[in-house]
Amino acid sequence: MTAAEQPADDERPDPRRLTSVEQRIDAAAHRLLAGAPEHGAKAKLLEFLVFGAKQAWACVFGAALLAVIVAARLWYPDDAWLARNDALTLAAIAIQIVMLATRLETGRELWVIVLFHLTGTAMELFKTDVGSWSYDGDGVLRIGAVPLFSGFMYAAVGSYMVRVYRLFDLRFTRYPRRWLTAVVAAAIYANFFGHHFIVDFRWLLLAAVVVLWWPTMMHFRVWRRVHRMPLLVAFGLVALFIWFAENIATWGGAWLYPDQLDGWHPVSASKLVSWFLLMIISVVLVTFVYRPREPDAPTER
Repeated sequence: MTAAEQPADDERPDPRRLTSVEQRIDAAAHRLLAGAPEHGAKAKLLEFLVFGAKQAWACVFGAALLAVIVAARLWYPDDAWLARNDALTLAAIAIQIVMLATRLETGRELWVIVLFHLTGTAMELFKTDVGSWSYDGDGVLRIGAVPLFSGFMYAAVGSYMVRVYRLFDLRFTRYPRRWLTAVVAAAIYANFFGHHFIVDFRWLLLAAVVVLWWPTMMHFRVWRRVHRMPLLVAFGLVALFIWFAENIATWGGAWLYPDQLDGWHPVSASKLVSWFLLMIISVVLVTFVYRPREPDAPTER
């Protein structure tokens, strides 16, 4: 990213600005860890544990929604007066309300999550119509064949993306121009629809992603130290964990692919490419809320 693309300091949203609840949690964590060693094996182990705790905190919306899906699969009665899909929708709405009421999400972040919800629902309507996957037919809280809770699964990805950005104070070196990333993201989104009618360009788009983000390094603060990794590696790791969550969700009956209708089995690993490309759409949307920033100082590996 060039200097001209970077906003002035007073225009930049500060990703380190925690919500009031997170500030209290952060203060309590610092008191707890005040006497922790700064070097050696124990310090590295502690840094790893803090990293895991922050990741779990960033995933709180998705984890809560996934827990509800699994609980509904295990314990929700088939003959309940409220259809299972409707119960999932109401539960998803309740989770979102709690996130806002307890200041676990900011109003600014809610807008990008709503955008994830809308773009995801639009894709769901098309994909279910062409038979890419399907939902149970019960419930009234739906648009066509798509129960409304499905949009919240995309919103969960959006929630994670915006939260991880500020929890880890993400910074980037050699980030591509945002207009180029927007063009690639739009092409990826269009291909999710267009490959049913014309040539599937996913491999060409994957190559474009690699070329565009290959030089980019992501810098992230865990606790005392700032670490870095290639941004493409981060994309791949997030896509992998979404694929794991997808396996849990399909086992829970949230939706099924055609080859799972006769009995559940793990989702094809080929879906990792789809999730990787979907990650690009997610990242680009988030950069229009939190503009990519350069590191303040040299960082450690």
